[in-house]
Amino acid sequence: MKKNLKIDFVSDVSCGWCAVALQTLEIALRNVGHDVTAEIHFQPFELNPKMSIKGENLTEHLTYKYGGRGAAQYFAGTLEQGTRVGFDFNIDSRSRIYNTFDAHRLLCWAGVKGKQVELKHALFNAHFSENKNPGDHGVLLACAEIAQLEVIEARQVLSSQAYSSEVRSLESQWRRQGVHAVPTVIINDYYIITGSRSVEVFEEGIRAVMDSKSTAVIDI
Repeated sequence: MKKNLKIDFVSDVSCGWCAVALQTLEIALRNVGHDVTAEIHFQPFELNPKMSIKGENLTEHLTYKYGGRGAAQYFAGTLEQGTRVGFDFNIDSRSRIYNTFDAHRLLCWAGVKGKQVELKHALFNAHFSENKNPGDHGVLLACAEIAQLEVIEARQVLSSQAYSSEVRSLESQWRRQGVHAVPTVIINDYYIITGSRSVEVFEEGIRAVMDSKSTAVIDI
């Protein structure tokens, strides 16, 4: 009998480790195969909620936040892990990081339409593979079209304050529940995997949930 999984994927569009983790999770789900069906819900988490519309240089931002070594580790780590799981990072010293609130609003709407996974992939590709601004409405509409969402309706969402309260409410909810870093993946409301982990770790978590109902936590 197939095991049905509900997967809450708490992440930000501007998080390279989140892009890697999504690829890794999907590989693990394919490895488990026909034994499981999974419904992924992308939950909003802004790493930089006060980021300006123009954004900041990524290297400068990471250096300020983590120091020069942290910036170097981020670039090397994401590029290496992206290659392992088939995600194409095209980031360098000229890359920028942007405000993602409108991207989260659009993802919230896409969830209503059953197209969150498609939109999330399009947003990650636009930002990390094509060096585009995921806060720019033109970029967001192009991603909506790639995800086969109704572009006219997407434009209406972006030109209004639609889903703003939902995004803020969800962000507060996840922080109250102890999520302070992304990616954080919660399977069936109790099995938690934090950070960008290996395919084996994700697969182990999926199988653990399939075989048991005991609470388990994997941390960085």
